[in-house]
Amino acid sequence: MKPEPASLSPVEIEVQGLEVHYGQVLAAGPVSFTVERGQQLTLLGPSGCGKTTTLRAIAGLEKPSGGSIRISGETMYDSATGTNLPAERRGLSMVFQSYAIWPHMSVFENVAYGLRVRQLSEAAIKERVNQALDLVKMGSFASRNASQLSGGQQQRVAVARAYAFHPKVLLFDEPLSNLDAKLRSEMRIELRELQYRLGVTSIYVTHDLEEALAMSDQIVVMRAGKIEQGGSSAEIYNYPRTEFVADFVGSSNLIQGRVLSELSHDDEVTLQTAGGAIIHGVRHGRQLQDHAVMSVRTVHFQLSAQMPQSSRNVWQVIIKKSVFLGDMTQLHVDWAGTPLVIRQTPAGAFAEGDAAYLRADPQHCVLLEPT
Repeated sequence: MKPEPASLSPVEIEVQGLEVHYGQVLAAGPVSFTVERGQQLTLLGPSGCGKTTTLRAIAGLEKPSGGSIRISGETMYDSATGTNLPAERRGLSMVFQSYAIWPHMSVFENVAYGLRVRQLSEAAIKERVNQALDLVKMGSFASRNASQLSGGQQQRVAVARAYAFHPKVLLFDEPLSNLDAKLRSEMRIELRELQYRLGVTSIYVTHDLEEALAMSDQIVVMRAGKIEQGGSSAEIYNYPRTEFVADFVGSSNLIQGRVLSELSHDDEVTLQTAGGAIIHGVRHGRQLQDHAVMSVRTVHFQLSAQMPQSSRNVWQVIIKKSVFLGDMTQLHVDWAGTPLVIRQTPAGAFAEGDAAYLRADPQHCVLLEPT
């Protein structure tokens, strides 16, 4: 069988064994992932995890020390052959956290600047700039001085400038982090819709969980320079592999216990906690050991005043603390000597000291891989 031609391959970006060192310190790697044409992949993780370093290496702004990077079938970097194309030859555009908007120029000239450097004709520059500004709903601001723009408008101009090159790939380095919470929420929807309309492949870097879940086809969770887990938003959220992913990607209760092998069959697993509570969950293909940790999201526990009809994963608990959070209430309970956190609506259903019934669907109680 002949290999598929690069031009027909669904993979737009291929990163294999990428490593970046700062002196003797390994800042990122080995990192491997692929991004299919037209999709958006998000590198998600805390500060210092290597996500921006990885993005800058793909852009050609950092020199890797190992591995390879291929875009549209063309090798950008390969440590084995010594290939390392400069940033301007990679066909990429990048939107930075700071936007890098020149305040002394008009909106039009900010978007046109890179095209002039590339010596395009005035007619081509005008067509591309107007098209890019219209895409981000900034066409009517073309003649306005950039210093008169709001943060959200500057962000749109930065995106228009990046798209005006007609790049193969768009790279975003935490472009919304300087905006307030409401505008950030609005802009993530706009950016996602724009990416869909353009059909351009993109890599997005953020430490914001909601941003990653809302905007991504695929998420790569990074920690200490390495990949902890990769997959779809639903896979990452519902089936975390490790304690780090379970805790970082949403709020989880991490429950430790002894595996009851006689009650664990096929994809089901049963743990007994140190306090004697029995909890049933799913393995999701993970190997069993004598002791294990299970993840249960705070929103996947349910509290009720009446005994639920189901008898599996139902326990009596005592409410220790109730914290009003606006859209929901966070409740701290004592579960057979183990403290748990539950988030639910409506508010005010339980008071501190109340007894209640706690329930969790076994499908939402997920076994984690041993660390």
